[in-house]
Amino acid sequence: MTYTTCEFTRREQLAAVRLIDMALMEDLGDVGDLTCQALIDPSLRATVHVVARKAGVLSGGPIGQMVFTRLEPSIVWDQRIADGQPLQRGDIIAAVTGRLDYLLIGERTMLNFLTHLSGISTLTRKYVKVVAGTQACILDTRKTHPGYRVLEKYAVRCGGGTNHRMGLYDGVLIKDNHLAAWTAAESIAAAVRVAREKSPPGVSIEVEVDTLDQLRDALQGQPDIVLLDNMTPAQLREAVAMRDGSPPSDSPGAKTVQLEASGGVTLETLRAIAETGVERISVGALTHSAIALDIAFDWSTALSQAPLSQ
Repeated sequence: MTYTTCEFTRREQLAAVRLIDMALMEDLGDVGDLTCQALIDPSLRATVHVVARKAGVLSGGPIGQMVFTRLEPSIVWDQRIADGQPLQRGDIIAAVTGRLDYLLIGERTMLNFLTHLSGISTLTRKYVKVVAGTQACILDTRKTHPGYRVLEKYAVRCGGGTNHRMGLYDGVLIKDNHLAAWTAAESIAAAVRVAREKSPPGVSIEVEVDTLDQLRDALQGQPDIVLLDNMTPAQLREAVAMRDGSPPSDSPGAKTVQLEASGGVTLETLRAIAETGVERISVGALTHSAIALDIAFDWSTALSQAPLSQ
């Protein structure tokens, strides 16, 4: 499998700053690190290695650097492995050099980010490998931890996955509760048409269906995507055949409706779902159930005295 380096954009940087500041405030409060204040000479410097304890896929390296420079700008973060790249047990992710007290203060906050995000990218890569050779892509969902969505979806990309809409503001997804609450109470196709008419140009229109009859109805409205909720592989194959046999839209530039399988997707059921011919498979577990990847802080050099300006 080809591994690619992820782009840590301005959006991710801004999200990281907010979370880092909150995390450091949780740890330091108004008085700082009492242990370091009691025991650690502020003139001491050291180098530590951030080391993988298990194999996986890295995500969050730029955030690790931001944690330490937020504490002390002179700290040097020398990253050895890029986000999105595979990790083996014992790999040195980064070497960090600077004032010893700040290295100790930032250790846990840095590791919290890297272990969590790398856990997501590692799990995502497992799902992506399973669907290799099919036309299906793996997508995340909005089942993210509050405040972490931008970074968790970044971690999904590091694992080779694809981001679904970021929030309610950048895509229409008509779910069963929307249809139940829609006062017009017309067909699913009508809801799709109204949503497209009232949405900004270029916004993707997706609708959720639970049955093949609902899919037949939805296809009449020509949505961009239909989400097939909790369907069996046999039902998904029927859905693909129905979509492929439906008459094309008369609208200029209209695209084929994409089909997205969702609900109860696991690594064990994934391949059978992908082989039905759906283009998209969304998996909430990527972000809400990923296990943190074991990453540690190992001393590299003996402590040294140095001027505080260094």
